Amino acid sequence: MTLDPVHVDDIASMASSIADSVDDTDYEDLARTVWESWLDPLVPVDGENPIVEPVGEQRLHAAAIDDVALVDAPFPTVHGLDSGTINPTTFKNGLVLDVAHAAMAAEPSDLDLHRSRSIVMTVHTRDSLSVFDTDGWHKSDEGYARRRILRAPRVNRYAEGVVHALSLYLAESAHALEHADEVSDLLVLDGPLYPKQLLNWRDRDAELKDLARDAKPRAIVENYVRLVERFVERDVPITGFVKNPGAKHIVRTVQRHFRENGSGDVPWVDDASFFVRLLERREGPDRDDRRTEALTFTNWFVSRGGSDRQMSADGDAFGVERHLDPKDYTVTFFVLYDPRTDVCYRVEAPYAFTKDEAMREKLMRHVVRDVAATRGPPLAVEKADELARVSVGEKAALRRKLSEKLGSDQMKSYDNIRWVDEDE
Repeated sequence: MTLDPVHVDDIASMASSIADSVDDTDYEDLARTVWESWLDPLVPVDGENPIVEPVGEQRLHAAAIDDVALVDAPFPTVHGLDSGTINPTTFKNGLVLDVAHAAMAAEPSDLDLHRSRSIVMTVHTRDSLSVFDTDGWHKSDEGYARRRILRAPRVNRYAEGVVHALSLYLAESAHALEHADEVSDLLVLDGPLYPKQLLNWRDRDAELKDLARDAKPRAIVENYVRLVERFVERDVPITGFVKNPGAKHIVRTVQRHFRENGSGDVPWVDDASFFVRLLERREGPDRDDRRTEALTFTNWFVSRGGSDRQMSADGDAFGVERHLDPKDYTVTFFVLYDPRTDVCYRVEAPYAFTKDEAMREKLMRHVVRDVAATRGPPLAVEKADELARVSVGEKAALRRKLSEKLGSDQMKSYDNIRWVDEDE
């Protein structure tokens, strides 16, 4: 141990001095003010189309955990889908690659479906003369699995991020399309409804903006557009369950308004921290006891902020042709807070489904029920995560195998030595 007890006490004392200078007793009232006065609708400072606005009535909900966990499932069967990667890996011969592995799970279980996999390896190389097989999908495992290699567009920077995003989202979207017709009641993606990392390229620096025009990322975005269309045509809802929401467009927009009218600053670093403050319920003389008997959640909202704008009627979906009313692709969401774990989740669905009041209530009831019962993500999402996850040991073994097949060692940094190859 490198810290003696006296050092621990010093650190605690430093934290106490910071805490004494920060008064968050008013944050709850401020969150309520933002909720009541700014979100119906939330418009940007320049007065363009609303970034966020309610679908139906704006209100906060609470559901007793012990009761809602026992209600009948609104959907007889539920499918979940996830994609896991080994994480971007750079080799001494200049190759940068990532491998993604997508799987779909069913609740109740379907073992044949669980065996099916889509595997994508995306490779970035500066050698324009190198040739390798990128000709579509190839079957394996008696037809249950399929694989393909994707050559990433050349970039000067961001090679690791590019191979990661292309692998992850191609595997996920292609696997979802391949098995879409096997979903009869509800599909829940483990993560957002659309490929946010790709969509964010439009708002990054010039190199990523140029890359966003490339055919490969556009083809992946098209997969998601066609996926929504397929499910709308079959009248089977599709949702995204975001376990770690990172959106910031609500707090950033409110902050700009506050500065414009001299109201000071908002205290939240992102939208999730705002919603936690809004949905958390406390009691006691100092309000320091968190109530844990009920899940709390918002109504549904339309979202056109950040990357969500690309898939709304205001965006162009990377130039992909859309066959439905453009409004139908718009991201809608509600936020759910679980006081048992002090975590909030964001649940997304296309407006094509949530514009119907009965459907949005049914989707909300299903997710709230599952979170109450599992103390975490819906069961189908947990199953898909288990199927698609590449463990730390598997990642290390795969990297060693790749090094052997490529005839080149993985590039390492001092941290690999310092932490004794922690991945392994």
